[in-house]
Amino acid sequence: MSYQEAEWSKLRRQSTKQAIALAMQGGWREAIAVNQSILEMFPEDVEALNRLGRAYLELGEYKEAEAAYRRSTEIDPYNAIAMKNLQRLSYLREVAGVAESGADRLEPQAFIEEVGKTGVVHLVDLAPPEVLARVVAGDRVQLQIEGTGLVAENSRGDYLGRVEPEQGQRLARLMAGGNRYSAAIVSLAEGTVSVIVREVYRDPSQAGRPSFPSKGVGVPRPDFGERAIRRELAEEMSSDPGYTVVGGEEEEVLIDESPDDEFEASEEE
Repeated sequence: MSYQEAEWSKLRRQSTKQAIALAMQGGWREAIAVNQSILEMFPEDVEALNRLGRAYLELGEYKEAEAAYRRSTEIDPYNAIAMKNLQRLSYLREVAGVAESGADRLEPQAFIEEVGKTGVVHLVDLAPPEVLARVVAGDRVQLQIEGTGLVAENSRGDYLGRVEPEQGQRLARLMAGGNRYSAAIVSLAEGTVSVIVREVYRDPSQAGRPSFPSKGVGVPRPDFGERAIRRELAEEMSSDPGYTVVGGEEEEVLIDESPDDEFEASEEE
């Protein structure tokens, strides 16, 4: 590899890392500029095109998002991320008057774990795909009591699903007793939607009744909400082997340093 090629490769890695970091922080407009600069140098960079499409999608600029994803599939016809988001965009076109996807988001930092006050619930009886297509990780969720359980709605009042019965019934009783909660989408996959819920007010009548007991109800690890949202973004931001998120109790890693990167790493220290 020539010196010039090595420098371009280094610049590409640095710009990719910057684009991912901006996406994690919700800096979508800045992420567009960085991904466009990568594409000026590497026009067939599928990962940059996918990141560009996601940024436009988050900003509600659907025409531009579709163009980026279609270009991605022209280069890689079997690119799963691009195909999934093109399907999402097709649903969005069918829904008139859709608000911008990122219009009502909660910062991941709002869900740092407090023992007994934060938990992750799963939705059942999900809304149709054309409704779920409008939802991304971090979107605010409203929990409403319905009968003995809870239903989840987006900020526009669209039904998203029903909180699984065991947890839904417990939270509904606590809400009826005066507790209040914040909630947001934490992850979406085919046929599954998970919501992170945080107790923001405990009524005096509910003293001694934790919203999420340590036994019987799954309690997230510290920073679970932020980590899960960041994981979903990272998986979509890049499929490069060097860009991974390590689960469990380990630290998140955005780039693996190979022997070729050792000199670069020492320069930055």
